[in-house]
Amino acid sequence: MIRIAVALGVSLAAIPAFAQELRIGLGAMTRSIDPHFANTGPDVAQSLHVFDKLIGQDENQKLVPGLATAWRSVGENAWELDLREGVRFHDGSPFTAADVVFTVRRAADVPNSSSPFTTYLRGIERVEVLGAHRIRVHTKAPSPLLPWDLSTFGIVSRRHGEGASTADYNSGKAAIGTGPYRFVEFVANERITVARNDDYWGAKEPWAHATFRLMSVPASRTAALLAGDVDVIDTVATQDLERLKATAEIGVWRASSNRVIYLLMDSFREVTPNLRDGEGKPLATNPLRDRRVRLALSKAIARDALVERVMEGEGIPAGQLVPPGFFGHDPALAAPAPDVEGARRLLAESGWPRGFQLTLHGSNGRYLNDVRLTQAIGQMFARIGLQVSVETLPRQIYGTRGNAFEYSVALYGWGSDTGEAGSSLKALIRTRDDALGGGASNRGRFSNPAIDRVIDAALAAFDDAARERLMQEATRLAMADVAIIPLYFQVNTWATRGPIRFVARADAFTLAMSARPR
Repeated sequence: MIRIAVALGVSLAAIPAFAQELRIGLGAMTRSIDPHFANTGPDVAQSLHVFDKLIGQDENQKLVPGLATAWRSVGENAWELDLREGVRFHDGSPFTAADVVFTVRRAADVPNSSSPFTTYLRGIERVEVLGAHRIRVHTKAPSPLLPWDLSTFGIVSRRHGEGASTADYNSGKAAIGTGPYRFVEFVANERITVARNDDYWGAKEPWAHATFRLMSVPASRTAALLAGDVDVIDTVATQDLERLKATAEIGVWRASSNRVIYLLMDSFREVTPNLRDGEGKPLATNPLRDRRVRLALSKAIARDALVERVMEGEGIPAGQLVPPGFFGHDPALAAPAPDVEGARRLLAESGWPRGFQLTLHGSNGRYLNDVRLTQAIGQMFARIGLQVSVETLPRQIYGTRGNAFEYSVALYGWGSDTGEAGSSLKALIRTRDDALGGGASNRGRFSNPAIDRVIDAALAAFDDAARERLMQEATRLAMADVAIIPLYFQVNTWATRGPIRFVARADAFTLAMSARPR
């Protein structure tokens, strides 16, 4: 974990304990207060203020007790969990096993979910209630990673959630959790306000209120921090880091990330929508179905240059799914070196000596420097003989079109929700399987049954050493078949103003709970 703090001493008297408001500027905001609507970083992070998880994760993504105080396997296909007693929802009603049963059923199937939690829930056969504060979770297959799966989503109240829609959560009607803060207000694409839960079962928060404001333009976040309009900002613009470090009363906080920035490729369809011949006519066949073409795209990319020139050093070149230090990382898989001539040869061998036209899609404001990054990749593709158009879209439009499989090659990011390679393999690489939740985020619809078998074996292995070996094998096979093109691992950055310290997290969650008076 990389962590750097730069700040000058400021009197604690400037912040009266348990009285002040915390103001946070966000680069990306949740689309909904419904904790099960979208399994994306901004959405999950915001939900944690109001809704606790059964099993939590610390800043390094190690499992810690949450609403469950203990968990243990009772056979290959079952786990028992002891639930925390004395916990109450924000309306005063008690938390019981019935709320967990309801949540597991609901979170797997929220209407119109843009990124469902299916990956983590479809393997559950049923939740058996053993008492008001004990449950047994039965799985369809051996599930050694179930505790990690259960650490990905918040628990809602059955009393308020039964029959409630996502709109009911957004209005606050159903936004009744057990978390450290209570819901106050949600104005879509503008702000969220929460108030301290003085009856919280855990440590009380030092902030009476926390307000989150959407500031999608990086320069605007920096300006707001320097002007004193906000106390914390996330995803600090790389070009502003040195200036902020040198500014009195500003603290800069960094952590190595669980997120890989990568390119997906449509290797599924016979005809893909954004590839054309030299005259601009749709291609009758999809070149991306050929591994040699996918490999050529990977060889075209100078990952070191992307990190140094676009990200200004705030990244680690990637050749796999999870960074060093994460369970399942393979030290033998280095980031590939660029090879323009090799890429040209591969295109020629696969029947495309003159290349083809390609529209490369990227987001605008979802990932740090995403527009510059997409443009730089387009230029690298042009060097191997492709005619490239770059199209970047606002976050919400980009996500909607991606979920409809409208892209041929597109820029995405994926953070391992569980802090290990298993969730990445299952969500990004495995063949899409709605029944079991496999491939839930496999938007290129890559499919290789031989790799699926290794992934499934890894996810069923209770022995840690065997499971890690299988994850590494599956990763090597997926990278050899160019299932996706990893670019780099992101470095997460925050900046604070005044006497505030901030706990930087590998999952990039921007939490009021991470901010503390010095």
